[in-house]
Amino acid sequence: MRWRLPALALSVSLTDHERLSVSSTSVSRITGLDTYDIRFPTSRELDGSDAMNTDPDYSAAYLVLRTDSEDGLEGHGFAFTIGRGNDVQVAALDALRAHVVGRSVEDLCDDPGSLARDLTGDSQLRWLGPEKGVMHMAIGAVINAVWDLAAKRADKPLWKFLADADPEWLADQIDYRYITDALTRQEAVTILQRGREGRTARESDLLAHGYPAYTTSPGWLGYTDEKLTRLAQRAVADGFRQIKLKVGADLDDDIRRFRAARAAVGPDIRIAMDANQRWNVDEAITWTTALAEFDPYWIEEPTSPDDVLGHATIRKAVAPVQVATGEHVQNRIVFKQLLQAEAIDVLQLDAARVGGVNENLAILLLAAKFGIPVCPHAGGVGLCELVQHLSMFDYLAVSTTVQDRVIEYVDHLHQHFTDPVRIEGGRYLPPTAPGYSAQMHPGSITRYTYPHGQFWADDLAARTTDGQELAV
Repeated sequence: MRWRLPALALSVSLTDHERLSVSSTSVSRITGLDTYDIRFPTSRELDGSDAMNTDPDYSAAYLVLRTDSEDGLEGHGFAFTIGRGNDVQVAALDALRAHVVGRSVEDLCDDPGSLARDLTGDSQLRWLGPEKGVMHMAIGAVINAVWDLAAKRADKPLWKFLADADPEWLADQIDYRYITDALTRQEAVTILQRGREGRTARESDLLAHGYPAYTTSPGWLGYTDEKLTRLAQRAVADGFRQIKLKVGADLDDDIRRFRAARAAVGPDIRIAMDANQRWNVDEAITWTTALAEFDPYWIEEPTSPDDVLGHATIRKAVAPVQVATGEHVQNRIVFKQLLQAEAIDVLQLDAARVGGVNENLAILLLAAKFGIPVCPHAGGVGLCELVQHLSMFDYLAVSTTVQDRVIEYVDHLHQHFTDPVRIEGGRYLPPTAPGYSAQMHPGSITRYTYPHGQFWADDLAARTTDGQELAV
């Protein structure tokens, strides 16, 4: 059944001339790209709070690719933000509409890389990056929507659609510009061909046991020690073997919080920590060393995600504490440098930061070549839904292992998706619905579209009635 769009979409459809041209052929076309500014009030309970992002309202610059295909399938995608500025991200999606509407559905699904190359290679759009920032994230959201559509047409969840794909075809989806000194197409093909060995057994294992997860839910910086302790103990009881704490605002507070967390979970549970880019290089070394007594598993984003050499310096100084980063790394080129410089122990790709599935294929293959485990970032609305597909594909067809690999999990906002993540015993269960698990419920879109959705309209009315100043 066709997914019905609620009101409040920004949409441009085919002209009458284009529609007549489409009707005269059997080719299906992209007929519209609808966009939504969706925001959730997570700052009210300090969910998602950390040393750099103290009041996040988890948000999605959301899009739907509409088609005229007989099956009525649509592609869904989004870029994740944390509130203010989500309208800017939506504007970037709107700027791509003319590049997508009118294209052949079959051509796009047969070769998503063609659109990725067109968008990242556009000479004028490229000036806005190149391949970084708001425009690159918008391109990634559109590309992810194409992959969602392609997997739905194949009647497979994306992880299986990718794992079943021909290695040569998958390798051709990657843009090798600027990375051939670290990964060539032939090397990619070789890795993917090798990944087919034993895949049937791995798929059976994945379906039976799921993929390991860790949870950040106990460790948001705004939580009290009592709430941290209670949620950490619950996480262990639920089967998680790793949790994560936000750190970086105050060292004495972090020492106290880490001591409470370690007492709550015992010595055998891994505790990672995340500074969210808070420190200079020397501060990162000093702070991590001060917390080393609590046996932290990794220090995440200890400094700017652009500082490759800084990460390398930190890694040498704080070992055996591992260094992890990636959620704000802007493209495959920076990931390449982090790997070449031996600057990280753990690579944390993000499904919505870089240029979509195509670029994440390159990043997964780079990590496999350098022997670095991938533990994706998923601390945002919809990110758990997306990254599970990438990690499961990695296990089946690239790295072929789950050793020291875990997917981040946070326990809020999943109810807004039609195919939400399923966690059992601290492990992600593989999605079974076709697509990329990116589709939101129409009611959630209607209610939380900013600023005129029902939630935000009621919120504004309440603030006005109470005489409160409305936050901008």
